[in-house]
Amino acid sequence: MIKPLIGIPMGDPAGIGSEIIVKALQEKSIYEVCKPVIIGSKEAILKALSVCGLKMEIITGNNFQDEVQSSETMLLINDDTVDTKNIEYGNVQALAGKAAYSYIKKSIDLAMDGIIDAVVTTPINKESLKAAGVDYIGHTEIFAGLTGTNDPLTMFEVGNLRVFFLSRHVSLRRACDMITKERVFDYIQRSARALEMLGLKGSSIAVAGLNPHCGEHGLFGDEEREIEKAIDEAVKLGYKVEGPVGADSVFYLAYKGRYDAVLSLYHDQGHIATKTLDFERTIAITLGLPFLRTSVDHGTAFDIAGTGKASHISMLEAIHTAAKYSSSYNSR
Repeated sequence: MIKPLIGIPMGDPAGIGSEIIVKALQEKSIYEVCKPVIIGSKEAILKALSVCGLKMEIITGNNFQDEVQSSETMLLINDDTVDTKNIEYGNVQALAGKAAYSYIKKSIDLAMDGIIDAVVTTPINKESLKAAGVDYIGHTEIFAGLTGTNDPLTMFEVGNLRVFFLSRHVSLRRACDMITKERVFDYIQRSARALEMLGLKGSSIAVAGLNPHCGEHGLFGDEEREIEKAIDEAVKLGYKVEGPVGADSVFYLAYKGRYDAVLSLYHDQGHIATKTLDFERTIAITLGLPFLRTSVDHGTAFDIAGTGKASHISMLEAIHTAAKYSSSYNSR
């Protein structure tokens, strides 16, 4: 079996990205399903190995299709655009933002050229990006901009629960304004297509409600009326979609198997549900790009960066998820 080549940009060198990478790469289960390739600073990786008390042989190069790998060796595409030796753990720094952006851009170039099969991202810091003069607010925006993708979909996965988001980084007031028949209908269609890209054909989707008890037919809010119109139109076209379903129960029902996915109406609605279920194993998947991208769903953890304390569970899950879905996504 040909194992997918998974590119892993190192993230912000001042954060825990390099630490969770070297810890995850100790897990033998990874090498049964894929071949991970790190994109980042060799110096920073050596520092992370030292901090975590680990030893691995680092093999550097640009193409690792034929390289034999194990939990004792690490494949690294060394990006020395930024000298990381003066970057301090735990602080916002322009150099760290510049480095993180360079690693991400390199991973995108490799994926667009077909050299790697998927990308798994590690944490970056928005303030560091801004300090570096990077014109993107976060990972998703960088991937969208550099691949020419309009409004990619974000999906969270944890266990049996999959959650899409009608809006992401906007205020709650703005998110409510975005709940229109046209947008909900568009996202139902796009979510269904995204599930097909992952090999989940004929999937059922539930749309979450916004107001308590879905507004009780307008008694406390009428946003659900827009949702109902969108669902009616989608059902007529053959989509398996239900709702609005109260947000206090829809995520539990999906987790138990009644629905294959939930369309969450705003950022925290879906984040709270997934992270409460299992914070460390919640994985972000960006869909609609020319290639698959998964990510850990936590930040740079500046407070513990450089201590070796960071958990690698989310990193491990993100790599496994990329390996699980990459063949279906790339053959769509």
